[in-house]
Amino acid sequence: MPDYLRDAAEIYRQSFATIRAEADLAGFAPDVSGVVVRMIHACGETDLTKDVIATSGVVSAARSALEAGAPILCDSTMVASGVTRKRLPADNEVLCYLGEPGLPALAEQLSTTRTAAAVEYWRDRLDGAVVAIGNAPTALFALLDVVDAGAPRPAAIVGAPVGFIGAAESCAALANRDDLDFITVAGRRGGSAIVAAAINALASAQE
Repeated sequence: MPDYLRDAAEIYRQSFATIRAEADLAGFAPDVSGVVVRMIHACGETDLTKDVIATSGVVSAARSALEAGAPILCDSTMVASGVTRKRLPADNEVLCYLGEPGLPALAEQLSTTRTAAAVEYWRDRLDGAVVAIGNAPTALFALLDVVDAGAPRPAAIVGAPVGFIGAAESCAALANRDDLDFITVAGRRGGSAIVAAAINALASAQE
């Protein structure tokens, strides 16, 4: 076995130094760039910067919402599990409704996926919430649909579902909105780890 670095603090320091040395962060405001660095750390791809799209107010909107106690609404248990609770400023609820007993029947009734149907359970909690979608493009499409139908607007959306069917299209639909604060990733890249990393960064004012 080759020798390898064992010091956790030094691994951490070198990792983020490498990201900042290799990634082109010039196009992002300082608060957004801190979030993007965390997203890169989660996926190991410094060229992620060319695909990240964020509104200018998303960081302040998300942090203000979380500090005020807003919930985090997640499309998957993977995203919810990736949120570091100790980072949350107000012991915020991290909610995923995929385990609701009536969800399979609701998905069948709506002729959609369970993750999209679960967005129906978000309606009463959407107002001022932070939304985290890292798995299902159908959930992101469903969120935009319910907002357009009159549901309350969330404070911020981190929407970067991964995949080959609908992922790029759902992120493009979010990127085209001028009425929502969001972070998204153009194209097929994304995923639960990237979205959870973004949420953790948004929850930490020092990032």
